[in-house]
Amino acid sequence: MLCRLYWYPLYAYLRRRGHAPPEAEDLTQGFFACLLERDALAAADPQRGRFRSFLLTSLKHFVADQRDRDRAQKRGGGQKIMSLDVRGAEGRYCLEPADNLTAEKLFERRWAQTMLELVLGDLRRQYARDGRQRTFERLKGFLRGKAARGSYGQVAAELDVTEAAVRVAVHRLRRRYRELLREHIAQTVASPEDVEDEIRHLFSAFEA
Repeated sequence: MLCRLYWYPLYAYLRRRGHAPPEAEDLTQGFFACLLERDALAAADPQRGRFRSFLLTSLKHFVADQRDRDRAQKRGGGQKIMSLDVRGAEGRYCLEPADNLTAEKLFERRWAQTMLELVLGDLRRQYARDGRQRTFERLKGFLRGKAARGSYGQVAAELDVTEAAVRVAVHRLRRRYRELLREHIAQTVASPEDVEDEIRHLFSAFEA
């Protein structure tokens, strides 16, 4: 699960550092293989800092230790530990803004995006379990901010409820979204006191 969640931010970091797609794939695979072989995640003590910082620092050390792709392949035992959608990843990477974002900044931005998508997926599944998937799909747009004039009324008509009911539903959706975000963030920081700071950092990653 760890690999599937966070491989693209690390892959994007490697690509921005100048590694070609095959090399970036090999390094990403080798890095996660190294973590698993050495049980390195046991060293990811929350008291020592944020998990995103641990992953990026560990990747930098791993890359620095590599002399060529053969060594990276050997570390993985010649086997892929997971299936990476490299073509899809390259498609995503080609859409990355051609600006002056450093590899570190790009990693932070894609980490933030991954975290938000994770929370949104959890929220979607919760609504689906309650048989309210259609409601979620109509309301999720309100998570991005205040609705345009008339939007509440339009959704109310589509869901056959009152506009007041839509406003209450949006309020509850946003509240649950914030709760889930805090729960996920809390798993990646040292203490509850760090959660709000990490959330601010997460959203600041989208700023130019």
